[in-house]
Amino acid sequence: MDAIVAGSGHVPIAEPRPRSGLRALVVEDEPDLAEVIADYLQRSGFDVTISGDGAAAVSAATNTPPDVVILDLGLPSLDGVEVCRQLRTFSDAYVVMVTARASEVDTLIGLSAGADDYLTKPFSPRELIARIEAMLRRPRTGTTSTSGAPQCTKRRIGDLTIAPYAREVTVAEVPVELTRTEFDILDVLSRRPGMVFSRDQILAELWGSTWIGDSHVVDVHVASLRRKLGDRSAIRRYIRTIRGVGYRMGEGRQPE
Repeated sequence: MDAIVAGSGHVPIAEPRPRSGLRALVVEDEPDLAEVIADYLQRSGFDVTISGDGAAAVSAATNTPPDVVILDLGLPSLDGVEVCRQLRTFSDAYVVMVTARASEVDTLIGLSAGADDYLTKPFSPRELIARIEAMLRRPRTGTTSTSGAPQCTKRRIGDLTIAPYAREVTVAEVPVELTRTEFDILDVLSRRPGMVFSRDQILAELWGSTWIGDSHVVDVHVASLRRKLGDRSAIRRYIRTIRGVGYRMGEGRQPE
């Protein structure tokens, strides 16, 4: 497997596949690494912008909205976590956090700021492209059933209301702002209340069965989702943990 490391040379890249105007923003302060990532993205059909500075990256995303952001954690002026938080105030782009620090704390902080996925250096550029491809297979707005028909009917579980087609969520009629991945996980679980989903099943619903990576990324997104929905640790009103298996939507106020 080919791996990217800072300062590495270029690796042979597959021929480009056609795309229609998708944009990628690479935020990385190591020029050689940024160039390698950009090359792979360009060969996959993306229009790519590179930024080596956190504040400049936010400005670039404001001026030219990206579809995907590859975001290093350690950056000048603003670190990756703060860049991600600022991006989430105006952008629903998929964000893949890249870090040289493999600690769980860094991962938790990065994803709780609104990142969709993460990779630890060194990593395979082909794995990065594969994960991005999987994310982009999900619709940008709305959601569909297994038959491909839009799901317009609202779902209600206690005080929680989910409008899948509008991608809107309220708790006791108060709007709840979710990231795209948080909403997608909630959408998966709420389609079949009472059914237990493993982490791998949730990821397969989101990004396809060929997705590769750490399935515990689901745990971080669920933890953030619970906070936003007002679920408390003692009593889970909405998302319940089934130990050793996965998650399911609860019904009413049920003890964990």
